[in-house]
Amino acid sequence: MVQTPTKPLTLDEFLKLPETKPASEYIDNQIIQKPMPQGKHSVIQTELPPTINTILKPKKIARAFSELRCTFGGRSTVPDISVFVWDRIPRDENGQIANDFRIAPDWTIEILSPDQSQTKVIKNILHCLNHGTQLGWLIDPKEQTVFVYFPNQNPLVFDEPEQQLIVPSFANELQLTVADLFGWLLE
Repeated sequence: MVQTPTKPLTLDEFLKLPETKPASEYIDNQIIQKPMPQGKHSVIQTELPPTINTILKPKKIARAFSELRCTFGGRSTVPDISVFVWDRIPRDENGQIANDFRIAPDWTIEILSPDQSQTKVIKNILHCLNHGTQLGWLIDPKEQTVFVYFPNQNPLVFDEPEQQLIVPSFANELQLTVADLFGWLLE
């Protein structure tokens, strides 16, 4: 849902507003509320971050976050999953993970919901890639397809069960096939 205030809000004004459920994003001076996740979306979003974190977090390589607000390049978006290389995770003065992430994730992952605009989601992935993100995934549960986006390259399509999904180089220990990813929908 697009909300058009009577007077356009700045990014800083948007960030002072109370959070909404589902999250609202600030894109091109508009407030756009994400659709409410449904079953398939929720399963993948619940299963994928622990899978990534089990491999990468113990070695302090990277960490996956669900529904984390990332504000950079004039936008404030909430990727379904964002992965940050360990030494780029924002920290507060106590060394704890900060609340405010003002940088692009190293890997952005979006899961398409039935009523969601694929174009809007792709634009968010491309925005991330234009601001330093190494890799973007668009997961389409209905089509059981993963589109992998790279900076300055054509995307690749993964829709065969045995295909090994491409991950960023920092996550090369993560071995995940199309069948593994969509197999979670059968559990």
